[in-house]
Amino acid sequence: MVTRPGQVVALDTTPLPVKVLDDVFGAPITVHLTLALDAYSHSLVAFRLTPVSESSVEVAMLLRDVLLPLPMRPDWGEEMEWSYPGVPAALVAEFAGHSVAGLPFFAPETVTADHGSVYKNHHVVSVARRLGIDLLPARAMRPTDKAACERAFAGIQSLLLEPLLGYRGVDVADRGADPEGDAVWTLSQMEHLLATWIVSVWQNRRLDQCPPAWDPGGRHSPNTLFAAAAARDGISLEIPEPELYYELLPAHFVKIDARRGVKIGGLWYGGTDPVLDPCRGRHSGRSGRHAGKWAVHRDPRDCRQVFFEDPARRGCWHALDWNGLPPGGDVLAFSNARVGELLAQAACAGLRPLDDRELLPVLLKLLATRTPVNQWPTQMTAAQKAERARELTRARSATDDRPPAKVTVLPDPARPSELTVSIRRAVTADRQRRRQAALASRPPTPPPLLGEALRERCFFLLPGDQYDQPDEPGPKPA
Repeated sequence: MVTRPGQVVALDTTPLPVKVLDDVFGAPITVHLTLALDAYSHSLVAFRLTPVSESSVEVAMLLRDVLLPLPMRPDWGEEMEWSYPGVPAALVAEFAGHSVAGLPFFAPETVTADHGSVYKNHHVVSVARRLGIDLLPARAMRPTDKAACERAFAGIQSLLLEPLLGYRGVDVADRGADPEGDAVWTLSQMEHLLATWIVSVWQNRRLDQCPPAWDPGGRHSPNTLFAAAAARDGISLEIPEPELYYELLPAHFVKIDARRGVKIGGLWYGGTDPVLDPCRGRHSGRSGRHAGKWAVHRDPRDCRQVFFEDPARRGCWHALDWNGLPPGGDVLAFSNARVGELLAQAACAGLRPLDDRELLPVLLKLLATRTPVNQWPTQMTAAQKAERARELTRARSATDDRPPAKVTVLPDPARPSELTVSIRRAVTADRQRRRQAALASRPPTPPPLLGEALRERCFFLLPGDQYDQPDEPGPKPA
């Protein structure tokens, strides 16, 4: 029995039934839609559009999106801003660092999905372990285990996608004569349309066929169900740090060469980077299967860099560039599949490079940046255009998921006593600043002490009593 938001989140992927144009060449392509649906409130807490069938890194970033609040977009009005009772929008914006849209976010407890390989591989399992999520695969040939997610796909198709140009339907009987020629929506425009429709329409749509058990005859929407649960149990504002992106990337356990750096996927990174100097030729303190090796994370959507965590300062990540990049670093992004093709081409040409800079001409040829006229984009086949557009789109998604600062330098963690002293000093300084701002000029005489004010109002003191003469010398009786 699902009784609270985040208890069970269903994941599923389906081809989008609308042909869209890629953002590179403007050619019609097919994209895949991945949804994360909360089983209690039926809220679409996250979604992803991928130009190819999703991989484990897309699923990892989708789970990260569930934990993060959705930022407001420039053309969204106030009616789409955070409006759940109990937690003001200003407080949520202060925690998130930006204005937050009206879409729930939480830490999921259980994730259920089908038996696709993308949901069962080692990377997704490690990501779920890092986030504290239990993976609950649906039973084979039992779509009822995630029927709400399947119904959401049908609702999006009938309510939003069918009237769009380029709609190709689920079979040949539904599509028009030329859906590819009718395509006018680009990938970025389709993503923006889906986000706007989910926040403004889906979250406020009445749930006729799936009311809650405690009010089967009531009128409820995903927003009202989440608001009722928030009023009962509260809302957790635990927003993860931006460095979570690096932790959710696939990890590679390698040794650090004293001259060439680290080798991941056949390429060398960080050959002259001073960040690796303390670790060159040394073994890490890791034990077990990867004893003595160092953990380096890489985004397979953009292989120009890998990310290494400073062993002396946890949470401080450094970007290690590929050794073959030119000084300007103006090489287009390339994915893990392009790396495999690059190494295969180099092997066919008989290259055994001593330095990865010798592989750069082969990579540029594969990326179609330095090619003869007959292979310019206007002469490329549709398959070549689609492949290159998918690669650049995934690289752009990787850049959007990455924190703004590539290298995050964090101060050394303070002890609890030092943290208490610093907080007390900050509070005292703030109070002093506010007192000085409230008083335009310093008062001529200081206010009396509390004891003096009480003595003035005391009825038991006689006029001229010696106790009222504090300035007279001499001892006072006990």
